[in-house]
Amino acid sequence: MIIPWQQLPAATLDSLIESFVLREGTDYGEQTFSLAEKVAQVRQQLELGDVVILYSELHESVTIAPKEAIQVIGDVTEI
Repeated sequence: MIIPWQQLPAATLDSLIESFVLREGTDYGEQTFSLAEKVAQVRQQLELGDVVILYSELHESVTIAPKEAIQVIGDVTEI
């Protein structure tokens, strides 16, 4: 299920993005970015619609994924 980021309280959204950034351990190349900068980058991607927040009822988990990686089959959203 896709969760609209606009419907989350700001503190919840910040915590979710921070958790995602820390969990992903994304490689940013030669540049190093602070946690705040990484969180801002993911927030911008959400605002632009490049990534979405997904909730899995089956796994009772939340993640952030690229929009183009999402497949909607009936009422089920899969990566």
